[in-house]
Amino acid sequence: MSQYFKDPDAIAKLSDEEFHVTQNAGTERPGTGKLLQNKEPGIYVDIVSGEPLFASSDKYESGCGWPSFTKPIEPEHLQELRDTTHGMIRTEVRSTHGDSHLGHVFPDGPQDRGGLRYCINSASLRFIHLNDMEVEGYGAYLNQVEDR
Repeated sequence: MSQYFKDPDAIAKLSDEEFHVTQNAGTERPGTGKLLQNKEPGIYVDIVSGEPLFASSDKYESGCGWPSFTKPIEPEHLQELRDTTHGMIRTEVRSTHGDSHLGHVFPDGPQDRGGLRYCINSASLRFIHLNDMEVEGYGAYLNQVEDR
């Protein structure tokens, strides 16, 4: 089992936008995220801690402007917190060990896949391609990734 933590070295390497999103609960502009159109097989991990968050097989096009997923790989790697900023009541999603702001979860996802939409900032994620998962220590999650 890997140890995940808020890595100061990873934080020091973040771009301005990645830092703003993960450390200051910011949001990237809709439609601009580097992983929005990614359709490759693999997993998405917290850019700060490396903890596995979402599988490509659970990613779908929601039309909201940010990568959307139906469920996390390991629910214990996510924290859901009440967010009342911007005059709204939402559920913020943060990584458990990295304490990175990831985005929000909404109850308007595909009903046949659980009904949730995890709306996640690309800037909070690092994508690991299926071909690299074993060597990067994520081989245990290969069964959750479908080869497209």
